[in-house]
Amino acid sequence: MPENIAAYMARYTGRQKAGILLITLGPEKSAQIFKHLKEEEIEAITLEIANITTVLPEVKEAVLDEFYQICLAQQYITEGGITYAKQILEKALGEQKAFEIISKMTSSLQVRPFDFVRKADANQVINFIQNEHPQTIALILSYLKPQQAGQVLSELAPEKQADVVRRIAVMNRTSPEVIKEVEHALEKKFSNLVTEGYATIGGIDSVVDILNSVDRTTEKNIMETLEVDDYELSDEIRKKMFIFDDIISLSNRDVQLVLRQDIDNKELAIALKGANEEVKKLIFSNLSKRLAAMIKEDMEFMGPVRKADVEEAQQKIVAVIRRLQDTGEIIVARGGGDEVIV
Repeated sequence: MPENIAAYMARYTGRQKAGILLITLGPEKSAQIFKHLKEEEIEAITLEIANITTVLPEVKEAVLDEFYQICLAQQYITEGGITYAKQILEKALGEQKAFEIISKMTSSLQVRPFDFVRKADANQVINFIQNEHPQTIALILSYLKPQQAGQVLSELAPEKQADVVRRIAVMNRTSPEVIKEVEHALEKKFSNLVTEGYATIGGIDSVVDILNSVDRTTEKNIMETLEVDDYELSDEIRKKMFIFDDIISLSNRDVQLVLRQDIDNKELAIALKGANEEVKKLIFSNLSKRLAAMIKEDMEFMGPVRKADVEEAQQKIVAVIRRLQDTGEIIVARGGGDEVIV
């Protein structure tokens, strides 16, 4: 039996402790935990379990206790943030023990910047940041959930919306020092437990997620402004706003309207070569039996098709959909719920 359990536990790595924890919990509960892990994590922990021969009862108890304390800290962080977690743990366990627990979490728990903003109501966020510099707003919105960021973006002054979107789109990596400085200015109580290294944020995909969450009027205003200020950027964003597989969100009536446009049958066949079965089924069900059979035959006999050609053909059809959407002839449902764009 170890005389100093703390010193004894220091010999174990995080993976070894994870293995001991799963051994202690038993196969059924461990199997449930494995469902939430990545394949490489499962392999690494399984290897550790295989290498463990015996585990002292005191070690099992210490690992369970450490796991429980980390779960409590996680719960406190979720409820009130890092500062709240520290305060509760210090009252319950003392300053030194609280520091040890939070320190252990920094390697596995990545606390996203501007956590206090994500927990606030969208209207509060708008009032909080609307007078900030567009670059500061862009940085904050990059860390919010797309729906929340979309709500905030919709309420900004029209002349500021496109500027903020452009800054998000060209944003790539932001140093932790800059993030901490902005955070400190906006929330003095926020802890400095920001993961070191450059944080990858923003970019075209981030803009697309946000714009997919705003109303059609806001999106149109932003895209029209961007087309004047930076056409290449607006074109790149527009291409990702609606991808070919999103056709499944269209009604049969709208699919038929799209197919009645000036779309070459060979282009359609090439586009469908790279489509999933659900999209193919929807397209064929809205074509005449004769035309559907012809296109299926073309797809069969054309053989392998370059990915670039498939994407080009799909993009031409997407361009038709976007044009019909802009003129209000079809309705594209947004992924966030029942809202539609007319």
